Amino acid sequence: MQRLSIRKFLNNKVLAYLIAGSFLLLSILLGISIGTVSVPIFTIIQIIMSKLFGFISLDQIDPMFSSIVLNIRLPRVILAGLVGASLAIAGAAFQGLLRNPLADPYTLGVSSGASVGAVLTLFFNLSIPIIGSFTLPLLSILFSWVTIFLVLAFARKIERSMRVETIILTGIIFSSFLGAIISLMIALTGDELRQIIGWLLGSVSMRGWEYIKIITPFFVLGSVILIFNAKELNAMSFGEERAHHLGVNVQKRKLMILTAGSILTGAAVAVSGTIGFVGLVIPHLSRLLWGPDHRHLLPLSIITGSGFLIVADLISRTIISPTELPIGVITALFGAPVFALILLQRKRTERSG
Repeated sequence: MQRLSIRKFLNNKVLAYLIAGSFLLLSILLGISIGTVSVPIFTIIQIIMSKLFGFISLDQIDPMFSSIVLNIRLPRVILAGLVGASLAIAGAAFQGLLRNPLADPYTLGVSSGASVGAVLTLFFNLSIPIIGSFTLPLLSILFSWVTIFLVLAFARKIERSMRVETIILTGIIFSSFLGAIISLMIALTGDELRQIIGWLLGSVSMRGWEYIKIITPFFVLGSVILIFNAKELNAMSFGEERAHHLGVNVQKRKLMILTAGSILTGAAVAVSGTIGFVGLVIPHLSRLLWGPDHRHLLPLSIITGSGFLIVADLISRTIISPTELPIGVITALFGAPVFALILLQRKRTERSG
């Protein structure tokens, strides 16, 4: 009886959105409030309301607090939220498409592909005149898109049935190879590009509003494509053949989903570097709590992933303050054990089945 009550509680989608939304709101407020200088939460609300609606004049608020919130912490928190949301929804889509909770942009090699695109852009100081600052994310997206298709093509060559374990292994092979290319480029350059090592570990530090302007259009585009394909993802999670019988144009939808996932991953990597395991942990957690229906799983992954990365960033900059850890270190500390647990759980299920 108690289990039934818990199941009904978790199946209440309105409640699910309220819980996820409350977690995100709390993460945002704590992310802005906590730091070397603590900013009271009421002051944060006053500053944001003043900026949005002009209810209160900023002259009535300590200018130091206003500067910290508007110029440093708010853009950092928003960027962390957008990156976390992008990686989480991309991971949820990849897991649904490949029917495996181990699939995510990091384990499939998509993040590494995007990193190569970003490093090449910086290595050769590339800038396409028409698009300017969007050169970096566009090349990251292109490389992430090419990488996922190469991974799938190579996995098919190895094994026609394309078992997900084969795809994951192929993704790890590609990640290692692309990581070696990045290391080579760093070794061939001077101190300037060596600074990118810290960026590759993942960080949203010292990013301003311009980075938010870069990622936002790609986040909106990728998320909209995936949410509009939620029903098709539900069908394809039962297998491509069954989805085809249900009237889904499998090849077209697969291309759209992989492209959208690559857009989200490429844009996230372009502004924050490589941050692993967000796309693995958050969709898996959301699926366990609120079920596998992608019509709700995708938006809930966005909200939860956003809050998770804001909290991870908060930990990364406060745990050994004033020194900051790369945010990728924190997500890896959480994500790697979860990855191992999911793998063990799958093996036990296979043996018992």
